[in-house]
Amino acid sequence: MKLRYRIVDVFSDRPLAGNALCVVLDDCPEDLMAAIARETRLSETTFPVVTSADAYTMRIFTPAAELPFAGHPSLGTAWALGPQRWTQTTPGATVTVEADATGAVMAQPDPVFEERDATETARALGLPTAASAGAWLATAGGMWHLILATEAPIDRLVPDMATMATDRTTAVVRRVDDRTLHVRVFVGGIGEDPGTGSAAGPIALLARRVWGTDADVTIRQGDEVGRPCRLDVHAEPGAITVGGRVTACAEGHFTL
Repeated sequence: MKLRYRIVDVFSDRPLAGNALCVVLDDCPEDLMAAIARETRLSETTFPVVTSADAYTMRIFTPAAELPFAGHPSLGTAWALGPQRWTQTTPGATVTVEADATGAVMAQPDPVFEERDATETARALGLPTAASAGAWLATAGGMWHLILATEAPIDRLVPDMATMATDRTTAVVRRVDDRTLHVRVFVGGIGEDPGTGSAAGPIALLARRVWGTDADVTIRQGDEVGRPCRLDVHAEPGAITVGGRVTACAEGHFTL
């Protein structure tokens, strides 16, 4: 069996930057999906199945588990399938993704926020509690993101990864100016994620609440791990979008 794949770098205008994604282009037997994701060792591998001229269903796997929804896999997969407006269905959400020659933009479901005690999260991230502007758990598309807003610099954080949850992300955001946010995202058992599209909408909405930032912001993420990502977010309830550039990096086929 041969299965074609493409590796694309999402949230970057050049290869070997951004957040890498493997898109398996041919129909893949379900019992091989997790093994292929472990083989690629990328943060996510996707398995889309085109169901009509403008729609597809998709499964998303990390090397350790299946995800109900994710941001950079949605953008990268739509871009790899071709420039047009797609309706994408995953176990967690159905969204539209607009792909063109240079990148993609996706709609996102509105998140639900629950305020949390910021002390423990700040301590796990290695931040002074006094610098915290609050912490919230955001739920959207079957994904959970614990988001800490802070006034302190975050470029030199040394988080306690042993305390990080494996079933959600732990994100920290700092306002740079009204149109720019600095973000870092950590996942237990995986490490630091260079570009987290599923968290971008909730983060930008929270920044508007906490600091009054613009509805349209750019998130800077991934520089600290050598994979700079730039995420463009429109943070308006009922009309959230997340997008960025996408670049081809490699292609080939699995021989199984």
